Amino acid sequence: MASGSERRLLERLYRAALAGADPEAAVLRALGEARIERALAGARRVGAFAAGKAAAGMARAALAALGPVPFLAVLPRGHPARGLARSAVAFAAHPEPDVSSVAAARRALRFFARFGEGDAILCLISGGASSLLALPRPGLTLAAKRRAVRALSDSGASILAVNLLRASLSAVKAGRLGRSTRARLITLALSDVPGDRAAAVGSGPTVRGARGDLVSIVASNAAGLAAAAREARRGGLAVVREGARLAGESAAAGRRLARRARGLAPGTLLLAGGETVVTLGSALGRGGRCLEIAAGAARELAGSSGITVLAAGSDGRDGSSGAAGAFADGVTADRARRERLELEDILERHDTRRLFARLGGLFVTGPTGGNVGDWVFVFRR
Repeated sequence: MASGSERRLLERLYRAALAGADPEAAVLRALGEARIERALAGARRVGAFAAGKAAAGMARAALAALGPVPFLAVLPRGHPARGLARSAVAFAAHPEPDVSSVAAARRALRFFARFGEGDAILCLISGGASSLLALPRPGLTLAAKRRAVRALSDSGASILAVNLLRASLSAVKAGRLGRSTRARLITLALSDVPGDRAAAVGSGPTVRGARGDLVSIVASNAAGLAAAAREARRGGLAVVREGARLAGESAAAGRRLARRARGLAPGTLLLAGGETVVTLGSALGRGGRCLEIAAGAARELAGSSGITVLAAGSDGRDGSSGAAGAFADGVTADRARRERLELEDILERHDTRRLFARLGGLFVTGPTGGNVGDWVFVFRR
């Protein structure tokens, strides 16, 4: 596998990307914008609402800037809520909703109902909010909604398609939560979706299109890549950015990036970001998008030398793998065979966690408090 120095380099670039899309810093910058300052200063009362994987950091920034205003933060179970009053935090299920997600959505509706005309609610939305706020539309059960969303997701549909379905089946998504109040809404979104459309982040619960509302994307996948590129150039590396956003089947994306890496000049870093898909079918293995990217790259790089790949999710959780992502290089495939693991079989079963756990290639961070999609770092020494 890759040398320790190459792994440390790629991990440092991953950390730089995280800092470039840091939710606390992004919200603080946005709250310093004149139009947002005016909207909040002119309100009779101000509240803050945060939902998603980055909700804790976004809420901390809001409270630091606004002072002790009423707030509600909805976080995934297991995520730290450092600095937030426990009584104002709701924990809910992710990636699939359960009764806690329904309870969180109802609590959000009650919170919004506390504010009226002349008030303002600062809405801080990040990826994951779709699962955390799950109140089925009237006449639909949560179980039926989960089955429909899971079937579409397992078919390899894009996050935009999945979120459109979620919104059509929901009583709070697609601006419906926002329409439960007459207060002015100021939505700041941390984007993990193609096109960086705020209405698509977390299925847009507070983007209702009302006159006077403000909506802004405060950080994105591209912002993280730009920060990683700056860090790499400071270290003397040449940097190449993949022109198109990562999309399509994960393993195929890994193979494409590996083929491109073969043509890089020595001392060059290739950066890519976005969100791919894994079409599961009947496979029952453990893994995730980033682990499949790494496995696809390992298959393409078999027998080559000098190229190292790190594919990792910005939220620190890649599917069911328990890791943020994985490292791969030109000897990964050979080492797998010596362990009696065939990459083709691993990819067919979508059992990539077993591969990288056996080879020591897992990249584990725990929840990062951010969420702007996935990144791939490819270094040719």
